[in-house]
Amino acid sequence: MSEDKVVQKVVSYIEEHIQEELSLDKIAAALNYSKFYIARTFAEQAGITIYKYIQGRRLTLAAEKLARTRKPIVEIAYEAHYNSQQAFTLAFGRLYQCTPQTYRRNGIFYPKQPKMLHIGTVLRINVKGGMMAA
Repeated sequence: MSEDKVVQKVVSYIEEHIQEELSLDKIAAALNYSKFYIARTFAEQAGITIYKYIQGRRLTLAAEKLARTRKPIVEIAYEAHYNSQQAFTLAFGRLYQCTPQTYRRNGIFYPKQPKMLHIGTVLRINVKGGMMAA
């Protein structure tokens, strides 16, 4: 199987299980690949590690909840798989350059890590309403 198909399988698995605990071991076992192979292939093809992709997707989904719901920030933090609001705030601030509270006040959602789609040999990012080259 081509490497771009492997990456697409990894991305699909992550997107289908984003609310669950995800580890490299779990993903590799589910897809019947070596964890070393999928980690290397994903990083080479996508330009980021699987862990960073998962973290970015979870923070992006959290940003959407911050902008579009009134859920407490601590609840959003736990849904994004952070063990504390402090850890979530630190990670969110690194990606979005503001606190979750400030982001919520602004009320405008913009994805920092959209879902990746692998089309042929060109990596594309799914942005609501269309596609753009990465």
